[in-house]
Amino acid sequence: MSKEIDSALGRKSTAVTRRAFIRGAGALIALPAFATRGVSRAFAADVAAEASTITGAPLRSAFVYFPNGAIPSAWRPEGDGKDFQFKKTLQPLEPLKNMVQVMRGLDHKTAEGGPDGAGDHARGGGTFLTGVRLNKSAVTVRAGVSIDQLIARKIGHLTRFPSLELACESARKAGSCDSGYSCAYQYNMSWTSPTTPAPPESNPRLVFERLFGAGSPGERRANLERRRLERRSILDFALEDARAMRDRLGSSDREKLDQYLEGVREIETRIERAERFAPADLASVDSPAGVPADYTEYIDLMFDMLVLAFQTDSTRVATMLLAHDGSNRSFEQIGISEGHHDLTHHQNRADWIAKVADIDLWYVRRFARFLDRLDSIKESDGKSLLYHSMIVYGSGNSDGNRHTHVDLPIVVAGAGGGTLNPGRYVKHGSKPMTNLFLSMAERMGASDLKRFGDSDGKLADL
Repeated sequence: MSKEIDSALGRKSTAVTRRAFIRGAGALIALPAFATRGVSRAFAADVAAEASTITGAPLRSAFVYFPNGAIPSAWRPEGDGKDFQFKKTLQPLEPLKNMVQVMRGLDHKTAEGGPDGAGDHARGGGTFLTGVRLNKSAVTVRAGVSIDQLIARKIGHLTRFPSLELACESARKAGSCDSGYSCAYQYNMSWTSPTTPAPPESNPRLVFERLFGAGSPGERRANLERRRLERRSILDFALEDARAMRDRLGSSDREKLDQYLEGVREIETRIERAERFAPADLASVDSPAGVPADYTEYIDLMFDMLVLAFQTDSTRVATMLLAHDGSNRSFEQIGISEGHHDLTHHQNRADWIAKVADIDLWYVRRFARFLDRLDSIKESDGKSLLYHSMIVYGSGNSDGNRHTHVDLPIVVAGAGGGTLNPGRYVKHGSKPMTNLFLSMAERMGASDLKRFGDSDGKLADL
């Protein structure tokens, strides 16, 4: 045990600073914010953070992508402003209606075909967070720096990870996927440069080890194997120090610490269970460890780790690709055996439209569960994690049947730390989607960003 840890836990000091952490045998546990005076967020020893306590709750942003657009008639609410009612697709958001904005009139016109012809799924995905026209090639990739990475450049030094990129399917960085476009456009939301995507992590075990394992990748791998052999949880190595900290917390903070540690334990247990039970019919195929066979569990698990990343202030910027645009996944769990993409080309057949709407609803249910988790976690100021967040949920295609990129299906959840006006259905006319991102970047601290993609100003009435 290092002198720094001893001091942080009160053995030689009465305060826990920003450089405090709970650690042992390769386990590093970043902690949520506490209201108890003198106790603040835990940081890894190698983070170059100031030795001052944190004041207030930070703002977080996440961008969540669902594939193939949505059925407009089932997505769009009735009414306007504060006086609106959800229709079928967004009904799961009803319990958090006061923390949600449904938006109409946001466009990605740079995703329209024009002289480039077919390839709307590639353009829908590659344009979503970049707002630029893609180079149509399977070899020469060129998009733009995505908004999450521009925000990370401004505030990423404040957290252990400048940004976090997640996906619920394996990424592809090369090859041709859609009418001559590189696969990189559909399988990567985040771009660090016009030619370099930031590949998302799709293995829950690797995400968990990245967030809670200390040391180099090789060291984390060795520590994981040791814990497996000893059948001990990552938390078992830290419980003694956690108890020492717990004794110095107020009653509400002790409950928060217990709830948080139990949440980490529960997620680790679910990953281990997924590792033990691979699908029987894929026994001959190498499957990434930690990926649940059930898609519902997979998405929920990845969302839960995003919650933990925000809760522990491990990062303040994240992307989540639920499935690439053009995904043809079937949804047997809700009785749909046909492929999602195939069904979106419904040609106005009522039964196909109904099935696509059911798939849209299924995705929103997963998103609603994620928002509920964020809303259940209270920050040091008594407000929820969702209150201090801006979460964009949307798709780069609007009507999948016609491959349109105007009036996109977009929801913005959270209050942005009090800077947003949620609980509304807002009709923006016809504005670049990038105007929304420019306004979010300003709130996240990138106020010097004057233009982004095809933006023509910041989005008013947000």
